[in-house]
Amino acid sequence: MSDAAARLGSVKFLKVNEVAELLRVSRMSVYRLIHAGELEAVRFGRNFRVPEAAVDEYLRRAFYDAG
Repeated sequence: MSDAAARLGSVKFLKVNEVAELLRVSRMSVYRLIHAGELEAVRFGRNFRVPEAAVDEYLRRAFYDAG
């Protein structure tokens, strides 16, 4: 198995509704983030899957320190 295949095999993909539950937003909000390019996703047919690391990265970028 190549390095790329090994890395891809370790990626955990989440469904849109799972991302919505994690972020406590609606599914439509997740779709908006995907279409706006703010949340990385992969399209499988008519469905989107979001890498778990992409959710972590989105939250890291969106974090605001109110101090």
